[in-house]
Amino acid sequence: MEKLQSMEQFEKLKNEERTIFMFSADWCPDCRVIEPILPGIEADYPEYHFYYVDRDEFIDLCGELSIFGIPSFIAFHSGVEAGRFVSKDRKTQAEIEEFINSLSRIDG
Repeated sequence: MEKLQSMEQFEKLKNEERTIFMFSADWCPDCRVIEPILPGIEADYPEYHFYYVDRDEFIDLCGELSIFGIPSFIAFHSGVEAGRFVSKDRKTQAEIEEFINSLSRIDG
């Protein structure tokens, strides 16, 4: 998963089609638990572009987007938020896939 490098990059990427940002941090144990399943999820959903956002590097962005728990996911489609899976709870592969599948019903 490509890592977000700047706010300018975020602004550009969120205006593209079907972009999902995963907010995480190196110190987050729940984030480490899902790390091994993420490449498979990316492979199963090639219509989406996935980006890793380090919560500590982009704390202001997290505040703007009301992300107070990680790991969390926010999807954008052509500049509009298409959906969010944001909570402090540990995520399962099934929950992440259910979130992504719900997006296809929205932006179809």
